[in-house]
Amino acid sequence: MLSLPAHGIFSLLDGPYGTPMLNDQILIGARTVIQLDVHFGELKAAATELLGSDSARARGYFTPPEEEEYQHLLVSYWHSRNALLDLVLSLREETQISDQAFLVGFAGALLLVDAARFLRETFEGLPVVRKKLNEPIPSFGVPEDVYDTVQQSLTSPVNAWRLYHAAEYFEQQAGRLRQLADDELLRDVWDLIDRLKERVRVSLTRFIPAHIRVRTRQGIDGLTQDGLGRVMYRLQRLMSTLASTISVRPSHRPLLPAEVMGQIQACIQPGDIFLTRKEYALTNYFLPGYWPHAALYIGDAGVLKQRGLAEHPHLQPRWERLQSLGNQQPGRVLEALKDGVWIRTLDSPLSSDSVVVLRPRLAEEHIDTALGRGCRHDGKPYDFNFDFTRSDRLVCTEVVYRSYEGIDGIHFPLTRRAGRMTLASGDLLAMAQQRQHLEIIAAYVPDGSGRLTRDAEAEASVARWQQRG
Repeated sequence: MLSLPAHGIFSLLDGPYGTPMLNDQILIGARTVIQLDVHFGELKAAATELLGSDSARARGYFTPPEEEEYQHLLVSYWHSRNALLDLVLSLREETQISDQAFLVGFAGALLLVDAARFLRETFEGLPVVRKKLNEPIPSFGVPEDVYDTVQQSLTSPVNAWRLYHAAEYFEQQAGRLRQLADDELLRDVWDLIDRLKERVRVSLTRFIPAHIRVRTRQGIDGLTQDGLGRVMYRLQRLMSTLASTISVRPSHRPLLPAEVMGQIQACIQPGDIFLTRKEYALTNYFLPGYWPHAALYIGDAGVLKQRGLAEHPHLQPRWERLQSLGNQQPGRVLEALKDGVWIRTLDSPLSSDSVVVLRPRLAEEHIDTALGRGCRHDGKPYDFNFDFTRSDRLVCTEVVYRSYEGIDGIHFPLTRRAGRMTLASGDLLAMAQQRQHLEIIAAYVPDGSGRLTRDAEAEASVARWQQRG
C-alpha cells in the first residue's frame, strides 16, 4: 500500500507538465480510498488497544477520559464513513461510467462493509460500549444510534444483493480490470479490493430472498441497464440507502451566482481565507459551525510570480502543476478536502451556497511568508483524527493555522472538542468579528438578496445570519 504521510505524493499523480493521468474525480476518489484504508486500519488498532485496557466493561460506565477517547473514535469513524458515501455518490454525476469508476466505488463500498463488520465483531457483546457508540455528538454532527444504524445497513438483504452483484462483476471482469492497475494509484485500489473482497461474500440463503424482493420492485435498480452501468447503479443505490439518515440531496449542485463569483474574484487578495458552506452535503468537511469549511487563497500565477513566490522552495517544485490546473479561472487555493491537502482552482471553494471572506491584518511580506509556509503541506492526507498536535495530515482549518500561526504575533486559540484540540471555522469567524488578527471583507449569505456584501455591511450581514441560525 502507498505509505503515508503523502508528502510528495503529487509526483505519483501527475504526468508530464503536471497533467493528471486519471480523470479528476477518479483521481480524487483513488486518493481518498487509499488514505481512508490506512486511516481505518489506525482506527481499528486504536479501538483494539482501548478495549484491551478498558475497565468500563466491569465498572459499567465510562470515566471522562475514557468517554473522550470513545467519542473521538466515533467522530472519526462517522466522518470517514460519510466521506466514502460522498465519494461513491459523486461518481454518478461527475464521471462517465468507466471501469476506473467501478474500481474506486467498489473499493469504497468494501471499506464501509469491513469497518461495519469490525464494529460488530468487536463491540456486539459489549452493551456499555454499544450504548456509548449510539450517543450523539451534536458539536461534530454525529447523530444518535450510529452503531445500530450501521449494523442495520450491514444486515439489509437489499444491500447484500447489491454488493453481491458488484463482487460478481469484479470476479467476472478481473482479468480485464487488472490491466488498469498499471497506474500506481489504481494498483493500490486493486490491492485493497483483493484484500477485502471476501468481506462481502453473501450466502445463497440471504441472496435469494433479497433477489426476489428487489426484482418485484419495478425499476428500483436500473433493470433496463446492463453490465457495468447496472453494477454502478446498484453501488450508488447502496450508498444512497446508507446515507438516507442524513439530510442530503444528491442532485443539489452548490454554486454561487456568477455575478457574486465575479465580485469575489475582483476583491480578494493572496492570503485571504474563505469560510464556506454547502447545503445538504454529506461531509460539510466535518467541523462544527454554519460555515464548516475553510480554504486559503494563494492567488494566481501572475501575482505569485510578481511577488517572488514562484521561486520559493515550497512553491517551486509545485509551480508547473499550479499553472496547469483548469483553465476556467486563474485563482488558486490551498485546500484540505477528503482526498487531502492540495493546491486547487478557486472554483473549488466557490462551488458553495454561502461564503465569508476573511483577511489577515498583516503586511504583504508577512502574508507571503505564510503562503510559502502553507504550500509545503500540499500533498498531505486529510486528518480524519482532527488532531492539531500532528502536522503529517491536516483538516481544512489547520491549513490556515499552520500557515499563519506565530507570524507577526498571530495566535489562534485551540478548543478541545471530542477529545482533541481543534480550530473550527466558527473560531476564525469569531476572531474576525472581534478584529483579532483577522477581519471580514466580504460575505454572501442565502438571504434572498442575491448579492455580495462588503466590509461593515458584510459584518452586519454575517451577524444577522448567525442570529437567525
